[in-house]
Amino acid sequence: MAETFELYLPDEAAVAALARRLAPLLEQGGVIHLHGDLGAGKTTFARALIGALGVSGRIKSPTYALIESYRIPGLAIHHLDLYRIADPGELEWLGLDELQAESSLVLVEWPERGGEALPAADLRLSLAHAEPGRRLQAQACSPRGEAWLAGISASPSVA
Repeated sequence: MAETFELYLPDEAAVAALARRLAPLLEQGGVIHLHGDLGAGKTTFARALIGALGVSGRIKSPTYALIESYRIPGLAIHHLDLYRIADPGELEWLGLDELQAESSLVLVEWPERGGEALPAADLRLSLAHAEPGRRLQAQACSPRGEAWLAGISASPSVA
């Protein structure tokens, strides 16, 4: 799969708006890998997406816990932040294989630190600083990811 697109997101609100456009397409679950430097918007995107999926209340960053899980009707959502992982072997105790149920959405920040221990991405999102905003590159890695990209790129507000 090589379908990609890039766009400029002028501010944090635009990052969150993109997440909200993607949310309705994720009802069947899947895996999204979020790449980017510190402060690039990975957590902003993940929080907005989780909120748009219907999670209410505080949506915590999993930086210290490594994983935060949420449940909405018909979907389990698992948000991982692997910034503090030094070796993929450290992930064994997280039970990652259990997260890949058909009705699970797995969002992974810093997936490069998880290596082969992680489920394969359906969609790879890379955020980069492009002051004052962010540059997003989205790459489909599966047929599911291609459908997601088609859904969000068809939106009139994606340039």
